[in-house]
Parts: sequence; C-alpha cells; structure tokens
Amino acid sequence: MTTTIAISTDIREELKSFGSKGESYNDILKRVLAIAKERQLQELLLDESDSVSVRDALYRAQKRWRE
Repeated sequence: MTTTIAISTDIREELKSFGSKGESYNDILKRVLAIAKERQLQELLLDESDSVSVRDALYRAQKRWRE
C-alpha cells in the first residue's frame, strides 16, 4: 500500500541528500527512521537522570544493612 505525503521542496531536497543513487524516498525514510529509533534508544539507555553512582548505592545498602 502506498500513500502520498505533502512536503516542501526544501525538505524534499534535504531528503534527497540523504539518499544514494537509485534509492527511493521510501528507502531513505526507512533508513532515517531506523537511525532515529536507535538514537532514541541510546538516549534512553544512557539517561542518568534517575540513577545513582555505584558508590552512593553501596553506601545506602550498607547503611540499611546496619539499621
């Protein structure tokens, strides 16, 4: 199944620059989306905002064990 999407000429030209000779827009978009998903996963896995250092974790564990 195919569908048509409206994009500006500027975006179409940028999209072309990501492609290789003979590659369809579908192929280019599929590859770009795969890269974006991989990057999103990397950012999620490397996010340290809810983490504590190993040293802090050990300190907390030892403190609880002593109580």
